[in-house]
Amino acid sequence: MNWNCKHTWKKASINTLWCLLGCSIGDFGTILYFQTVEHSFLTWQIMGLAIANGLLTSILLETIILSRQMILKEAFKVAIGMSFISMIAMEMSMNLIDILLTGGAKLTWWVIPIMLFVGFITPLPYNYYRLKKWGYGCH
Repeated sequence: MNWNCKHTWKKASINTLWCLLGCSIGDFGTILYFQTVEHSFLTWQIMGLAIANGLLTSILLETIILSRQMILKEAFKVAIGMSFISMIAMEMSMNLIDILLTGGAKLTWWVIPIMLFVGFITPLPYNYYRLKKWGYGCH
């Protein structure tokens, strides 16, 4: 395995950024919602919902992007099959950082960039590996 291919790192980074955008929309939206309303949910419950919503919005975004290249049903299958491991790793790492740094499900101006950075870096080597070994990606 050649880990020094700049072209593959660039493509893997673009794929990962698209995934990060989709995951962040659902994840941050959920956390922000529970941060602004009165509720009785525990942190782990909010994070579970945030992860689920992040996965759903990422799959939706990737399906939309891929539907320009293939039929919708096939785009959905590709979005679910090719990047689900990356999305789970991304979501888990982002939410773990949030809990570790803020003590709960809390978005603050200083934690969001850290969450995004960790969410980007965590699945990037896997995305590179997948592209290099099998020659395909999500986008």
